[in-house]
Parts: sequence; structure tokens; C-alpha cells
Amino acid sequence: MFHYILFYKPYGVLCQFTDNHGDTPRKTLKDYLNIPEIYPVGRLDYDSEGLLLLTNNGRLQHRLAHRQFAHPRTYWVQVERIPDEADLQPLRRGISIQDYQTRPAIAKKLETDPELPPRDPPIRYRKNIPTCWLEITLTEGRNRQVRRMTAAIGFPTLRLVRTAIATGKDKHSPNLSLRGLAPGQWRELQPLERQQIENLLKN
Repeated sequence: MFHYILFYKPYGVLCQFTDNHGDTPRKTLKDYLNIPEIYPVGRLDYDSEGLLLLTNNGRLQHRLAHRQFAHPRTYWVQVERIPDEADLQPLRRGISIQDYQTRPAIAKKLETDPELPPRDPPIRYRKNIPTCWLEITLTEGRNRQVRRMTAAIGFPTLRLVRTAIATGKDKHSPNLSLRGLAPGQWRELQPLERQQIENLLKN
């Protein structure tokens, strides 16, 4: 039987089931999930939070994780200072980072701060530097890509939360989201969600 697990990864948790680095143990997925032979679809950095899909369906894992299939992933990103529309345009066009050019992203400022649980530990606070929340949707997931993108336009990322993974190739596709989950909680996909996600393998 295939498992499809949605997990709200907290800050400071490795996106793997073992930690073989250093003498000080860090939290891993094993501290929250006790389901054998499931693996993350894509990754979230140790210092990032939010939605992680895990499965034992290898074909589906490849279908959703590989950049050639361009499945949108949406993030809420708290940055230092307040970008304007001109600042966000390079993200929307695609921006050169190190040795690659990013695909065009959907990037916009959120009108109000999103309702999220406090981060533990909290972000650093600087009295004289305002912050802003962005919503960024990518169709690829390179290493630390969102952080590198916002740094490249001069607005360092302070907090990064993945909020949704689309089950199709465009913004109108049904989304898997954090809705109803708190950090550290997980659930199996509902029957309709399972059907939508397994339909990807028929295309």
C-alpha cells in the first residue's frame, strides 16, 4: 500500500531520518514519523519550515520532485526591508544565481503578515530595519534557491515557510497545503487528494 503523508516540518529539523554529522544530535524526521520506507518528495532546509510530502511511491516521488515536470511550490518568505514592485521584477523574469538562471517565479508582497505559529527560536529582530512578507511560487527547487533569490535582489530571507505544493503544472491546480496542521503534525492524504496526486502518473 502506498502512503502519502503531509508533514509540517518545524524549524531546526533535518529533512531526513538519520543524522550522521557531528557529536550533537539534531532532530530528524524520525522524531515525528514512525512509518517505514517513506521518503521526502524534495527537501526543506534545516532552517526552513513548512509543508513536506513523504511517500513510498517512487514513481510519484520522481514525478513531483524532478524539475523537468515543473510542479509549483509556494512559499511565504519574510525578508529584511520592504521591496517595491521593481525589486520583485527580476524574480518574475528569472534571475542569475551563481552558475544557473532561475525560471520565472510568481512573486508578490502579502498585504498582511500571514497567520503562522511563532518560530522557535524567533528570528533576529532589528529595531531600525523593517521586514516584509512575500509569497513566492517556484516551479523548481534547487538548493537554498529562495534564499539565494531574495539575497540577489538585496532582501535577505529571515524566515521561510513552504505553504503549498501543487498537484499539477499551473497555479490553478489543486494544492496540498499546511491547512489544519501545526508544526510537527502530519496526516495521510484524503481519498480525493490521493486520486488527484495519483492521476499525475497517468499523464
